Amino acid sequence: MTQVKARSAPQAASAQAGDTLVEIRNLEKHFPLSGDFLEQLRFKGGRLVRRQEFVHAINGVDIDVRRGESLCVVGESGCGKSTVARMVMGLLRPSGGEIRYDGERIDHLSPRQLLPYRRRMQMIFQNPYASLNPRMTIQQTLEEPLRFHHPDWKTPQVRDKVAEVMDSVGIDPEWGKRFGHEFSGGQRQRIAIARALAVDPEFIVADEPISALDVSIQAQVLNLLMDAQETHHLTYLFITHDLAVVEHFGTRVVVMYLGRVCEVAETHTLFSTPRHPYTQALLSAIPRLEDDRPDYIRLEGEVPTPVNLPSGCVFHGRCPHANDRCRREVPELIAAEGTRVACHGVEEGRL
Repeated sequence: MTQVKARSAPQAASAQAGDTLVEIRNLEKHFPLSGDFLEQLRFKGGRLVRRQEFVHAINGVDIDVRRGESLCVVGESGCGKSTVARMVMGLLRPSGGEIRYDGERIDHLSPRQLLPYRRRMQMIFQNPYASLNPRMTIQQTLEEPLRFHHPDWKTPQVRDKVAEVMDSVGIDPEWGKRFGHEFSGGQRQRIAIARALAVDPEFIVADEPISALDVSIQAQVLNLLMDAQETHHLTYLFITHDLAVVEHFGTRVVVMYLGRVCEVAETHTLFSTPRHPYTQALLSAIPRLEDDRPDYIRLEGEVPTPVNLPSGCVFHGRCPHANDRCRREVPELIAAEGTRVACHGVEEGRL
């Protein structure tokens, strides 16, 4: 089985020293559940009232992505990590907050105004079976972004660039004549990576790019992404729920729960000394070879619904260390021994 390559210390150090490429401040996203205006009207107590309900997917998220790093965003399903990725790429419009790319605000731009950023920012989607157009050959798929972003390029120049990108991700040039359905999941994801690299981006959002692949193929794709980062000097925002992948791939980690950031730390710091109770529970759930699991943390209670968010800390209903302040007051991210953590218990010295 292919092993995931370990990151070298110089790589991690250079990523840590980079300046901020993507800056996310107080980001919010609310999805309406109530339908249009007429569907929101109800009779209550003999009066006509308007009732609106929202899914509070993202609630005041602050994230910085440093140039040259692989920032991993982790959390259980429904925590909002993919929603953050799609807002960064302009696929969803934020309900509040700001997103800045290389110092320039981009969250309020129109599709036409975003065009100059499209070459610099690319996305690799989760499902390689759905992200490739079944009516286009692989050659056409890889040529399409080049012809769109470089309308002045002649056909030989486009084909030379496609051949170069195919070679860089280990794609046989003969694949260009075939269609996406003729390939396995791992091969399709290589094609998707080649498509993202075709326009020479500097920033790539990877939304769970290996979760739909067999375990035997996942390491190959991860190694390919790491090689591409070295060769093309890329910055990654990597969305995943697989903590084993984070430990090998990430330079820093953002832990999310119910639309909020719980903890941000360098990868080795997070895995060696997690501070937030939710982070500790996540890491304790990683499968180990030992028969007994004395350090396993079993969380009690149900995950709250994002339609009716709990007051105070969103994790207080499942946290064994919660007190009255946790139930009333939303914690802010504070610096704590090499990490940033949103926890009243850590702030007060109880944890």
